[in-house]
Amino acid sequence: MKRFLLFTIAICIFEAVSARKQIKVACIGNSITYGTGITDREKYSYPVQLQNLLGNNYFVKNFGKPGATLLRRGHRPYMQQREFLDAMTFGADIAVIHLGINDTDPRDWPNYRDEFVRDYLALIDSLKSSNKKIRFILAQLTPITYTHPRFISGTKKWHDEIQEAIATVAEVSEAELIDFHEPLYPYPYLLPDAVHPDAEGAGILAKTVYSAITGDYGGLQLSGLYADNMILQRNIPLKIQGIANAATEVIVEIGGQKAIAMADNRGRWSVTLQPLKAGSDYILSIKAGTQKRIFHHVAVGEVWLCSGQSNMQFMLQQAITAKEDIPSSTDNDLRLYNMKGRWNTTDAPWTIEALDSVNHLLYFRNTGWEEASPATTSTFSAVAYYFGKMLRDSLKIPIGLICNAVGGSPTEAWIDRNTLETKFQPILKDWLHNDFIQEWVRNRARVNLKSKGRISGRHPYEPCYLFESGIKPLYQFPIQGVIWYQGESNAHNFETHETLFRLLVDSWRNNWNRKDMPFYFVQLSSLDRPSWPWFRNSQLQLMKSVPYTGMAVSSDRGDSLDVHPRFKKEIGERLGRWALCATYNKNITPSGPLFRSAQKDHTSIIISFDYADGLSTSDGKEPSCFEIAEFEGLYYPAKAVIEKDKVRLTSSRVKNPKYVRYAWQPFTRANLINKEALPASTFKAKCE
Repeated sequence: MKRFLLFTIAICIFEAVSARKQIKVACIGNSITYGTGITDREKYSYPVQLQNLLGNNYFVKNFGKPGATLLRRGHRPYMQQREFLDAMTFGADIAVIHLGINDTDPRDWPNYRDEFVRDYLALIDSLKSSNKKIRFILAQLTPITYTHPRFISGTKKWHDEIQEAIATVAEVSEAELIDFHEPLYPYPYLLPDAVHPDAEGAGILAKTVYSAITGDYGGLQLSGLYADNMILQRNIPLKIQGIANAATEVIVEIGGQKAIAMADNRGRWSVTLQPLKAGSDYILSIKAGTQKRIFHHVAVGEVWLCSGQSNMQFMLQQAITAKEDIPSSTDNDLRLYNMKGRWNTTDAPWTIEALDSVNHLLYFRNTGWEEASPATTSTFSAVAYYFGKMLRDSLKIPIGLICNAVGGSPTEAWIDRNTLETKFQPILKDWLHNDFIQEWVRNRARVNLKSKGRISGRHPYEPCYLFESGIKPLYQFPIQGVIWYQGESNAHNFETHETLFRLLVDSWRNNWNRKDMPFYFVQLSSLDRPSWPWFRNSQLQLMKSVPYTGMAVSSDRGDSLDVHPRFKKEIGERLGRWALCATYNKNITPSGPLFRSAQKDHTSIIISFDYADGLSTSDGKEPSCFEIAEFEGLYYPAKAVIEKDKVRLTSSRVKNPKYVRYAWQPFTRANLINKEALPASTFKAKCE
């Protein structure tokens, strides 16, 4: 017994001596710091994983208190807990503080929010009394996911307000600020109970703190978009950004310009260059400390993102014009960045490897910039290729196309998580059984996710997923605009799509910080699906109500039995017309006739259109597929007569016409065109 006591005393003395030599790190927080919910938290809580990363030169100790609030008048104030007293005694050299999650409780934030900043500063001052040179690292809150029972009633909003308050505390106290939210936010499955990270999530927090303490962010890191043959957007202040070890000087050089930045405590750096003129053979050099990346044959011109679902993904080699156009597609100044999915969403279960890859947002394959040639264009988007070629032929400058379309993907998959949480939260709930989401989409996802008899994991069709895996990696890489071909997977509910489409456009414009970013999209073609006339009409209304958009009509190039019509050249060029007219101010008609107004004239209706010069028909016959009605729902075919740039409609069966519709068939043979042979859009209206 005496020997054991002496041994214990010796161990204590050794630990005390070692602790004096080591840098002490106090992890102060609530149950997330403590490790609640983690199997074997003694091995996998974030402070333990942090200790393993930092090594023996550091002594990390966990002072997490489950349920603790930062607010001193909260339901369990941290400063009144034993863990706080222990942290004071510890005398840390570095204090990592993560408090505030429990302050979202309705007992706390609504009543005492005005005291949060002062209470946080009081906590910092108290810890300083044990070590005046203590280094403070304040963590912005980990996420609370949409499955939390109080998410809608206030937790989401209060969580966001507390994030702002923590940033204020960091600014006032001159403490370092790190982010526990951003690295976990795209991975809600890492928070099984909506609040507490699992062991993998705790590992992400540990790495975040490790990098903040050591400044080690893995050296110079750049988006995959930075590569040989890349293309940069011309004629705008050009932002170049990336990651480097903290406090590392970064030097960026291109076209005779030199810009210098310093990586901040989160490893982030950016420089803004003066606008570059169009050109084909720049060299971009980025140096960070002893590391240097040099990119050759860099072009400067116009960059467009080409996205959507299978009709945008549809490859040039599948188009009806493939044999004619692929052999002549070589163009060194048409640069392609082809983001393809690693796993096809075919009607079959995925492998364990696929499930794990998709869970970790590794859906898109690594790729690079390639010059247009038969070898590269053949498997590139046909619509995007013809769009880019039209711009090349007209503008005579380099054109860059980034394509990340995913077959079958619904609109909601491309919208950022915060937007849906804030403005359309119900679509996130139980998405595999959610009627906002098309049944085909849910069924296909269930098939892919079925593993060992269970349905589990993430999927490209899940709300937010493709934004997190396919748009976020493009974050603020300068582009001119977007072309978009999607809607088939949302056509079951045009009312929901109207909301989603507006959120999509806003989401992407916010991502690129450009409220006027052009967004040109394709109206659904003709197909024997009953809801499509309503959907096409809804798309027309969206174009009229969402600024800086344009719509390419495709109904004359549909296929009654195939959702993937092979006529893609016309569609790409119709999108090109919108860009040339609305973005580049070229004197070109952007569209076929688009409904403007319907006016009653005794027993007839007169329809006015935009872009109606040279109004005629595609087959030389009378205009077809017009219908009029006195009562909504009781339509009759109308005789249509072209009168210059208008159409007069009459029917012997409708003496008092009030309503009109055109091309109101799922698969339509409507024939109205303008002098450019561009087709008129489906529409439905009531007389003014």
